[in-house]
Amino acid sequence: MDTDEREIFQFLKSWGSDYTGAMEICRRAGSKKKFHEDPNWAKPILQRMEERGILESDLSGRYRIKPLPKTKKGAKWVSPDIAKILKESGVEVESAGNTGGEIANDDYYDEL
Repeated sequence: MDTDEREIFQFLKSWGSDYTGAMEICRRAGSKKKFHEDPNWAKPILQRMEERGILESDLSGRYRIKPLPKTKKGAKWVSPDIAKILKESGVEVESAGNTGGEIANDDYYDEL
């Protein structure tokens, strides 16, 4: 990611899984000088980041960091108490796997 993409990424990371409007990103992700020189400076960058799979947008044109996909389609969640009982009996259970929806570390998005 280049500098502008990293600024946008860090700004959206602070919003978590909430969607943020493009004008809000243009206004707050960069400096005041950058916004006053070109109020729409982030819009082409947002589209490029969406094409690369770093961001996703909703129907209103708001953006957020694309969460991790669910990895195990057939896996079931197991409560910690049941996992403990199963572990004591010798059965290996992954109770805290990737359930999807969370934001990955920065290195994951740098590779996209």
